[in-house]
Formats: sequence, structure tokens, C-alpha cells
Amino acid sequence: MAVVGGGGPVNLVLLGVTNKAIGTAMRSAALLLLFVALATGCATAVSQVTPSCKHQNEAVERSIGFCEAVRVGDVLYVSGVTGAAPMESAVPRVYEQLRRILEANGLTFADVVKETVYATDLDAFIKVSDARKPFYGSWLPAATWVQVQRLYLPSFVVEVELVAHYRK
Repeated sequence: MAVVGGGGPVNLVLLGVTNKAIGTAMRSAALLLLFVALATGCATAVSQVTPSCKHQNEAVERSIGFCEAVRVGDVLYVSGVTGAAPMESAVPRVYEQLRRILEANGLTFADVVKETVYATDLDAFIKVSDARKPFYGSWLPAATWVQVQRLYLPSFVVEVELVAHYRK
């Protein structure tokens, strides 16, 4: 192999090596890297995980058509919990209901990794958003807050979804 270049990017020129030999060497290197990754735990095989629905009020959930929470492996996805106007009282009620859902599934707000808030008036939510902090304590998850035109019922002013992770 000879290295050719000068002042700019370096160009490698392979002398006397066929494309077939290069292809074979690259496939061998890829297989070796895959073997090393699997052997050292850097890669895992895809496992079959069956989602399980977690109900607190199954009759209502089935009539509307949703699961309050769904566990997939070590992750719990909590459906949006809604609160009716006014925003000042809706936010604490929503987070209290979320606390009950998390506890019913063996989790706390310390296990929440993602929070999504949908509010019909984002400015009103921001004004009372500190009401959620005591539920989280010193830990705050990744969060997205979005203003929407309306929620499931016209009286709802806020809806909060959570994603939580079970610790090993």
C-alpha cells in the first residue's frame, strides 16, 4: 500500500489488491466486529416482549377504547390524564392521579423519564406549572409542553402523558 497526498486530504492507493480481496476482507472484519460486540455484551438479540395493559378503571377504558397504562418490558407508558377547568385546580388533580397510576404499577415520579403536557392555554399552564414540581422532587424528566386547540372533552384544559422506566 502506498499513501499519496500533499497539502490536502490524504488519498490511499492500494497496489496489487483486487476488489474481490477487499470485499472478502471487509466481510471478515464485519463478522469479527459483530462477534466481539455480541461476546462483550455490546449488542443483544432482539427479544419478543408482549405489551400488557394495566387498568384501574377497566369499564371506562374499554368503553372509550384505551389502556390507562401499558407496560412493554421495563417501560410503562401512561395514557394522558386530563383535568377540567380551571387550570389552577386541574394541574394538581392531574398529577395526583398520575401518582396513583404510577404507584399502582410499582413506580414513582422518580422513575418518570418523559412527560408530555397538552394544554388548551399554554400560558395558563406555565403560570401554575410549579404545582408539578413537588411530585418530582429533585428529579425532573425530559418534558414537552404543547398548546392544543382542544382535548377529548371541551371542559378539559390539560392532559399529561408519562413514560416511566422500571429500575433493575
